[in-house]
Amino acid sequence: MTKVPTPDDIAAEWITERLREQGHEGAVVKEFSTTRVGTGQSGLCLRFELNLEGADDSTPRTLIGKFPSDDPITREAGVTLETYASEVTFYRDLAPRMFIRLPRCYYADIDGLGPDFLILMEDMYPAVQGDQLAGCTAEVARAAVLELVGLQAPSWCDASMHDYFGYVETGPFGDMKALYNQGLPKFLKRFEASLEDDEIEIFKGMGAADSCPTYEAYAKDAFSLEHFDYRLDNLLIYESTSPPRITTVDWAGVRVGKPLHDVALFMGSGLEPDVRRAIETDIIRDYHAALLEAGVENFSRERCWKEYRRGVFSGFALTVLGAALAKQTERGDAMFLAMARRLARQALDLDSWEFLD
Repeated sequence: MTKVPTPDDIAAEWITERLREQGHEGAVVKEFSTTRVGTGQSGLCLRFELNLEGADDSTPRTLIGKFPSDDPITREAGVTLETYASEVTFYRDLAPRMFIRLPRCYYADIDGLGPDFLILMEDMYPAVQGDQLAGCTAEVARAAVLELVGLQAPSWCDASMHDYFGYVETGPFGDMKALYNQGLPKFLKRFEASLEDDEIEIFKGMGAADSCPTYEAYAKDAFSLEHFDYRLDNLLIYESTSPPRITTVDWAGVRVGKPLHDVALFMGSGLEPDVRRAIETDIIRDYHAALLEAGVENFSRERCWKEYRRGVFSGFALTVLGAALAKQTERGDAMFLAMARRLARQALDLDSWEFLD
């Protein structure tokens, strides 16, 4: 067996060892089966259904294993952008310090920067993966935004986070500007005919802008961990509770960044514009109150709203780069188009043009 197991390497004995390391001392995995789950945009996810002996009620009967994508382009991007390494680092080293709801991790390791890696984690069934195309209810949106406080408050202005992920010094996409402009022609070739003129204009304006120097003061005095892909497709939702219970997965993009990026991305990309307009003021108000209750200081409500308006452009970068780098699929194209339309309308509604210097 290699240092980091591939799907073909994993044996029942290996899973037994992982269970026992996590306190399930009497459990023995006699055999298991696997099925593929999820859309596979960034990695290959398999559900392991375990046939157990000697297990008590606390022992999981299923686990989820995340492996590198089986698409060569996506695998290469995972290594180049260090997303595989970032996700392993988060689960292995930082997850215990956060109070955002996460799957329990049974194993996390990577060979260098990859592509070989494996994260073995709790299966959150019967929670259901969010649907980026369909959007969500106001109740789910509110719960998802408030859940971010559990990531941001424990890491707010914590300099030790830089030891893991470095620091984003420039504007909303200053660290990715070259990649954005490389991907923009491919993005527009695929989607320009389906976008409105003002939507195309603001996507082009993002690429033509400087690195937004007005953003630098904010970046230096208010930062936290940023999921960087906080979308419905990366949330597992259990709607039978009130409020809905949200579990966040796919931490491949995690970094030190701007707290309102994740908030703006979720609100803009996952909600139809008329739904977003009706609820966003109240949700941002409640999110800000939750930050203060969790101990965040010197961050006014006015400042929070301003950075929400400014943060919408992080979603532009994610959409353009995602469309350019990910394996092209019919659902992927529909998703990226829906995100582009919604995010452009969000930026236009909030008059976010003023932040493109």
